[in-house]
Amino acid sequence: MSIFDGQRLPAEKLGLDWEGIRRGVYSDKYFVNIAQLLQTLSQQGYTYAGKHGRLSPEQAAHARLGDAYVEMQWFTRRPGTTVVAGVDIALAILRGATGFWEGEQFISTAEALQVWAIEDGDVVTYHGDPQQVQPVLRVRGRYRDFGPLETVTLGYLTRASRVATNTYQILQASRGKPVLFFPARFDLPAVQALDGYAYALGVQRYNHDFGANVKPFISTDAQGAWWGGKGGGTTAHAYLACFLGDIPEAMLAFARTLPPEVPRIALVDFNNDCARDAVKVLEAMFAEYRRLKEAGKPEEAARFRLFGVRLDTSGDLRDQGLQPLGDPALDLGVNPRLVWQVREALDRAWEQWHLPPEWREEARRYCQDVKIVVSGGFKPEKIERFERLRVPVDFYGVGSWFYDNHGPTNTDFTADVVRVRLGDTWYDMAKIGRRACDNPNLRRVW
Repeated sequence: MSIFDGQRLPAEKLGLDWEGIRRGVYSDKYFVNIAQLLQTLSQQGYTYAGKHGRLSPEQAAHARLGDAYVEMQWFTRRPGTTVVAGVDIALAILRGATGFWEGEQFISTAEALQVWAIEDGDVVTYHGDPQQVQPVLRVRGRYRDFGPLETVTLGYLTRASRVATNTYQILQASRGKPVLFFPARFDLPAVQALDGYAYALGVQRYNHDFGANVKPFISTDAQGAWWGGKGGGTTAHAYLACFLGDIPEAMLAFARTLPPEVPRIALVDFNNDCARDAVKVLEAMFAEYRRLKEAGKPEEAARFRLFGVRLDTSGDLRDQGLQPLGDPALDLGVNPRLVWQVREALDRAWEQWHLPPEWREEARRYCQDVKIVVSGGFKPEKIERFERLRVPVDFYGVGSWFYDNHGPTNTDFTADVVRVRLGDTWYDMAKIGRRACDNPNLRRVW
């Protein structure tokens, strides 16, 4: 359940392989083996007969270990603050795959569990003390029924929380300027719905904490499948190649053909002269915009309003419109000097057009309203530098960095059994160095 809308992700929307999950196909094999072993011990009526456990013989007497009833907690294991996502998926898996097999029939025992969870979008912090963790999930039940689900639930929590946390961090770096979500090409299509959901949660968490109203921008429809988002984007270098490198002609065809709700964003680095080509596109689009307005066709004219230009210069190239300074940070790729040059060229383009007096003010606004989108190797450090220098960027496009998972971006989760129940009594049973912990945001789920 997201803290932002109070809605739980429905299990049927997740597209999970229930057969595979229930059979342990996705679980570390030792969990599956242990569950099968405990089930066999239960069928044999095995009771504890050891001498070296932590409990006294009186406490452990007649303990049916095959039916061990335990308390397990899920938590982050690396120092830092994590925007948690994937709780709903973990809960769906526990509800849909807790149980055991009798021959070819799966017997669900999910309703026998006791489950507490925080909500997607909550935040947890780990300061490095393994005895002071903040659980995101707590489950009590017969271990062999849900133990093999540890691998799968941890995987979803880690992956989703990584993307949500990285989204939150990069929005902090951009100071709330929108960040376009472009990592789809860097991983399998099967993860897009999860990643897009986690990205949207990260955006919502940023808005919640900073009183902002940043909108999520995704690139594929699949990324919005769980929350109703739709893919968007700019144009592609391949599209410009189809138009023989003629960016103005390509954008005119784009504007004439695609629905007006699709933003007209021109990719202007194809010929490695961003400012020149940005002005050429601007002039061509405005000319058609003006022609249609003067013809009394304002709705058609709106198709030719240029929303923005995108700079995506390769990191090993210097835009030919820039004089070399000998410093790669100042010369190569999308750099502050290039963005300032493009901004000035856009803002002043109208001054060179032959316009009647009644069109000059509208032309000025048309040019100065065009946004600048930058992409190509952007991550928090680079974005922070751009923002510190007040580079006139309106949108940042970010790709593979959303999957970063080291240092402060590490969101790895783990899980521990921390207590066992014998009769009506609970006994602490965490491995040395760990213990049962609490989180005030945990709520009883079922």
